Amino acid sequence: MSFLKIDNLSVNYGMRKETVYAVKNINIDVKKGEILGLVGESGSGKSTLGNAIINLIDEPGRISNGMVILDGINIHEKPGDIFKYRGKKIGLIFQDPQTSLNPLLTIGEQLIETIQTHLKLNIDECKNRAISLLKEVGIKDADNRFDDYPHQFSGGMRQRVVISLALCCEPELLIADEPTTALDVSIQSQILELIKTLTKERNLAVILITHDMGVISETADRVAVMKNGDLVEIGLTKEILTNPKELYTKSLISSVPPTNKKISRFKIVKTKKNEEKGANIKILNRWNKKKIIYGDLIKIKNLKKTFQDGIFTETSKNTIMAVDDVSFNIREGESFGLVGESGSGKSTIAKMVVNLFKPSSGEIFFDNVCVTKIKKNKEMMNFRKQIQMIFQDPYSSLNGRLKVRDIIAEPIKLHNSLITDNDLDNYINDLLESVELSKKSAIRYPHEFSGGQRQRISIARALATQPRLLVCDEPTSALDVSIQAQILNLLKDLQEQLNLTILFISHDLPVVRQMCDKIGVLRNGKLCEVSDTEKLFLEPKHEYSKELLYLMPKIESIYD
Repeated sequence: MSFLKIDNLSVNYGMRKETVYAVKNINIDVKKGEILGLVGESGSGKSTLGNAIINLIDEPGRISNGMVILDGINIHEKPGDIFKYRGKKIGLIFQDPQTSLNPLLTIGEQLIETIQTHLKLNIDECKNRAISLLKEVGIKDADNRFDDYPHQFSGGMRQRVVISLALCCEPELLIADEPTTALDVSIQSQILELIKTLTKERNLAVILITHDMGVISETADRVAVMKNGDLVEIGLTKEILTNPKELYTKSLISSVPPTNKKISRFKIVKTKKNEEKGANIKILNRWNKKKIIYGDLIKIKNLKKTFQDGIFTETSKNTIMAVDDVSFNIREGESFGLVGESGSGKSTIAKMVVNLFKPSSGEIFFDNVCVTKIKKNKEMMNFRKQIQMIFQDPYSSLNGRLKVRDIIAEPIKLHNSLITDNDLDNYINDLLESVELSKKSAIRYPHEFSGGQRQRISIARALATQPRLLVCDEPTSALDVSIQAQILNLLKDLQEQLNLTILFISHDLPVVRQMCDKIGVLRNGKLCEVSDTEKLFLEPKHEYSKELLYLMPKIESIYD
């Protein structure tokens, strides 16, 4: 029997000129002891549906139709009744544990406050219950950590605290909204295992909201697929992943990087709104050809980087070794991946390669020139022109006050001050076409584009100086899986036709497998091993590499 029944639920937002439906006539049920995965792209209505269950819809949004029935009771029948269910009967886990916790209160104070709100317990009983919950979710030395503040915990430990907050009043329904998106693969595995264990032990009904199909494959019993507020398809996880019935579901799943093999290109199921043409490389005609060296373009030797631990660095006695004696080479035209957990040193190496950070020691050679020893501005400008970076967040990496034309024109004019306005406009148009954007995009501002389109603009800007090396720092982690597939296909096309060399940084192992020829595995600033991609995935040598591959969410999909 269903514990939660969502009956014909709709949520709309009344705007000045129209009414926008975020959720349209949704019918879903969840049983106790079951995890229902709720998937779809950004804007599909996943989080809105989760918020609508507990009536947390901000104005001008409202629940316009339908019922939410919990254990046979319509919890929306009387507006005030919902407060009896939030926290007590229904627990919530949000995406970002940093913003879910009050930085001014200790972990213990926040737990006690929540427990006292819903349960009639004295302060000692509340404290004992809170410590017991912290132990249950895997917080070591819970008695002492009870008085710590959120900033004293790692990301994974903070998320465990958030889970303990969600469980502290014995809820029977748990809504987890992207609970592992901000976490590394090893921490993600621990959190997902914890949710599965708690579901069984407490006989919870769980709704897991995510866009990560690997997480769904490992965790959910059933899957509901949403698009533009509609429920597209619902069924058993294995059935949906291996034999989807609807075209949109096929498109969504085929965009997921397979974990068990390397493919030449990501599948994009064509729809009327989604005709992938491949990169239009008009800029080839303008690309300044340089003799290909058929050797190592990048050589990194004994690279080290330390940071001072403290606000006042000159008085701080402690140093943090972010990168510790790292050496590797990248051949011209090759894609080299760097993988590892947060804090492993991936992004620090990238910033040293593009000269945003100075190494503490060691050398970086670009085309046999030691860039760490360059002192003349003219030489440094020539180096910067040949190496460009694509950042993780397409929202913050573009200047919101400039039109796209000016964003792309800036690096071109910096390195070629004599270019005419006509040639500049033609070059910008060619760059936009090469990343599958129209010429009209040039006169618009970044906020007028989707996340995937913004990342295309970032790529066009990076290509503007005709670089030989692209440094991609988590370039698709902020994107939906279908947009991710399009961007990765685009990078593959550009690399092949422009002979680009790519340093690809990510903690997403399936993506790295598809994109890279070689992979370096980092842990705590040290390079564990460097290997050809397929050799690493099939025969990892280092124990840490084996652990990462074991913890990687596996997905059975229509690639198989």
